[in-house]
Amino acid sequence: MTTKKGYKSVSLSFNRRAVIASATVTKDKNAIHCFTEVDITVPRDLIKKHFEKTGEKLSLTAYIVTCLSNVIKDYPRFNSFTKGRKLILLDDITISVLIEREIAGENVPEPIGIKKAQDKTYLQIHKEIREAKNQQTDKLGSLSGQTWISLIPSFLLRLFIRIADKNIYMAKKYGKIAVTAVGMYSKEPIWFIPHGTATVLITVGSIEKKVIELDNQFISREHLCLTVSFDHDIVDGAPASRFMNQLIETIKSGQLIQTD
Repeated sequence: MTTKKGYKSVSLSFNRRAVIASATVTKDKNAIHCFTEVDITVPRDLIKKHFEKTGEKLSLTAYIVTCLSNVIKDYPRFNSFTKGRKLILLDDITISVLIEREIAGENVPEPIGIKKAQDKTYLQIHKEIREAKNQQTDKLGSLSGQTWISLIPSFLLRLFIRIADKNIYMAKKYGKIAVTAVGMYSKEPIWFIPHGTATVLITVGSIEKKVIELDNQFISREHLCLTVSFDHDIVDGAPASRFMNQLIETIKSGQLIQTD
C-alpha cells in the first residue's frame, strides 16, 4: 500500500522495546564466546527411531537442555551470578529456555524456566517445553505468571532489566543458565553471537551434513553449530574449555536419550 507521505509509522510492540532495552543493558557484558560444531548423528538417529516407533517427535532443544543440566552439575560455580562483591551460587539448576510463540499476530520470544533441571529426564524436559509452546494465550509473560511485565513503561525497562539481573528471586525463577535455538531455522551453516545476562548461554545454530573420514571410510555425519557464551567475570578460559569438552562428549554420545 502506497501512502501520500511515502512511508508509514508503526508503533514498536512491547516485545521489541524489551529486546532493545535488554540489548542496551547487556552489550557491555564481559562475555567470552566459543564457536563449535558437535556431531549429533547418534542422538538424531535415536530421536528418529523414537518417532518411527511411537509417532512422537522429540525436541532437539530439550536434549541440549538435558545435556547442559547434566554437565553443569560438575561445574557448580557456573550456576551463579555476581551481586555486589559477592558470588551467589544457586543450589538448583534452573535453565531458561527461549521459545517462540505467536501473540496477537506477532512471533514473540518468551523465556520459561526449567526448574530443578538436574533432577529431570530428557522426556520430562521435552514435555515441559512442548506444553509451554502449545499454551494458548494472547498475553506476554503468561508462561511464567508475569503478565504485569507488559505494563512497565518504556523508560523503566532498562532499569528493570538491570535490577532483575542481580535479583535472587528472578535468578531462582529463570536461572542463570540459558538456551536459545534461534539458528535452527536456517538451512545453511550458521552461528549467532548472542546477548544476555546468563552466566552460561548456549545459542543453538543450524545443522549441516559433513563428510568425514572415519575408520578409513568417508561417511556423512550431522553436525550442530553451537555458540556457547560465558560471563568472564565468573568463568575463565581454562574451566570453560574443560566444560566444553565434557558438554560436547555428552551431546555426541546420545546416552541421555538411551537412559529414557
